Amino acid sequence: MRRQAPALEAALAQLEAAQLRRARVTVDHRAATGRTLTLSGGRELVDFSSNDYLGLARHPALAAAMSECAAHAGAGSGASHLISGHGAEHAKLEEELAAFTRRERALLFSTGYMANLAVITALAGRSERVLLDRLCHASLIDGARLSGATLVRYPHADAAEAARLLAADPGHTALLATDGVFSMDGDLAPLPELVRCARGRDLWLVVDDAHGLGVVGAEGGGVLEHFGLGSDAVPVLVGTLGKAFGSFGAFVAGSAALIEFLIQKARTYVYTTALPQPVAAATRAALALSRTESWRRERLRSLVSRFRAAAHALGVPLADSTTPIQPVLLGSAAAALAAQRELASAGYWVVAIRPPTVPAGSARLRVTLSAAHTEAEIDALAEQLGRACARVRNA
Repeated sequence: MRRQAPALEAALAQLEAAQLRRARVTVDHRAATGRTLTLSGGRELVDFSSNDYLGLARHPALAAAMSECAAHAGAGSGASHLISGHGAEHAKLEEELAAFTRRERALLFSTGYMANLAVITALAGRSERVLLDRLCHASLIDGARLSGATLVRYPHADAAEAARLLAADPGHTALLATDGVFSMDGDLAPLPELVRCARGRDLWLVVDDAHGLGVVGAEGGGVLEHFGLGSDAVPVLVGTLGKAFGSFGAFVAGSAALIEFLIQKARTYVYTTALPQPVAAATRAALALSRTESWRRERLRSLVSRFRAAAHALGVPLADSTTPIQPVLLGSAAAALAAQRELASAGYWVVAIRPPTVPAGSARLRVTLSAAHTEAEIDALAEQLGRACARVRNA
């Protein structure tokens, strides 16, 4: 152990020198509105780094559903789904998620990471290939590696290159997967083109729509609704519950045969304790609110448009995104960290995203917007970003 410690310390020192060492902050309190957070030490900041896109995480209906369920079901599920941990709230939520996504069945997972590992490791194996977008989430990449299949990655959003790679090695690709909304860039996958690539081939098309469900589409059906695609075009849909739906967990939706196969073969489902029932109850409340309160999506789209217009007018280097994920591209880790510190001093929590989360040379501030934000907060953030970016350019 003494021999290993210096190597770890040297590796940490290298990260520090490159300004790539990550650091946690402790949040002592979040306002009831969800718009502000208070860090340890008492500093209150307007939060522009949350995934709570619809402003549901602090909604009293979710807290009430969780509390009521915990009173009779307990805080934990007590076992895996296949032993005795699968409860009534799980079953109801799976039925409601299947109806929401217009699929035969849905299967709950504790995290989106586990859901993606489950899908890829169950549906692909040795002697086969998995084809991924270059900017796919780490969980899809790790799933491909764990499956034992050969991982092949095509340039970001380049459906033509994906088609070329499929044609170059017909019959060996088991699975083509992509994010629906890319978490660090905020852009949408070219799904219609990818569907055409996959059509007629013996492979699974998987879409991880963690950042699209609840947000994109008139009814919050995500990128599939946006493009008018159904389960025949995209047979495997992965979604998370800790973003637009404000709770925790994830799911896979698809055919009855697919879900039954995952129940039998997905190790991240079989060998883990089930999600607590109170979390499932809160998610059911959030799902209902997201469907009945469409004004949340409408307001969010309005705020995104307002922010982009103001930021462009002030010379803020935004990526091309129409979603609540609005990256401010700054290039170096040092520049992104300097901008983060300046914004924090002005009262805004916007986190710098650096390699390896994003490619080298593309460090950024990742602004995320919520329906809970006010127009005044949006305008003030844009102004502060304009000043911070000007200083970075002149440094």
